[in-house]
Amino acid sequence: MYAVVVTGGKQYRVMQGETLRVELLEAEAGSEIKFDNILMLGDGEGVKLGDELKGATVSAKVVGHGRADKIRIIKFRRRKHHRKQMGHRQHYTEIEITGIAGGDKK
Repeated sequence: MYAVVVTGGKQYRVMQGETLRVELLEAEAGSEIKFDNILMLGDGEGVKLGDELKGATVSAKVVGHGRADKIRIIKFRRRKHHRKQMGHRQHYTEIEITGIAGGDKK
């Protein structure tokens, strides 16, 4: 079974047992979190969308927090003696998906 979850303005296709990095979440390492913004649930038989997802949740355990590799940004204008160099490291939360609970029609 898999689910499409929205967190941090991005969509992730997740399955039970996967670990992934998402945008920084306000949770301590080792704590349990639940995602209730589910767009789709799927299994071998088909998919569930829309009203069928009311009450569906995805539970995950926070493995840890960190910062991604540095991304370098360079702005350059030729023949103008202009060069600007910047860098950025994005914060992330690493989570492990522990369960997917399918919603029932209500």
